[in-house]
Amino acid sequence: MEIVSIQQPENLTQDDQELIMNLSQAYQEWEETTKQKGQREVVENLLRVRFGNLDEELSRVVDRLLQLPPEEFTPLCIQLSREELLTRFAAT
Repeated sequence: MEIVSIQQPENLTQDDQELIMNLSQAYQEWEETTKQKGQREVVENLLRVRFGNLDEELSRVVDRLLQLPPEEFTPLCIQLSREELLTRFAAT
């Protein structure tokens, strides 16, 4: 992961400092949302490739899988059968 740093001039006003803080927070939120969307796409694509489509039952499993880190959900998507995924991750 690349870290972006901003050098701030020493003569910033209070308003300028607040703007920079708000922009930094907005960037962090955007980055997290983008990461989550990317992981969702990976899981959905893995399931589509494995099972031919992503029907309603499998779609319900995606959110539960995304609660795991990628190094855990990826092998599960590849190794478990459709029935095993539904049994293990279907919302009850």
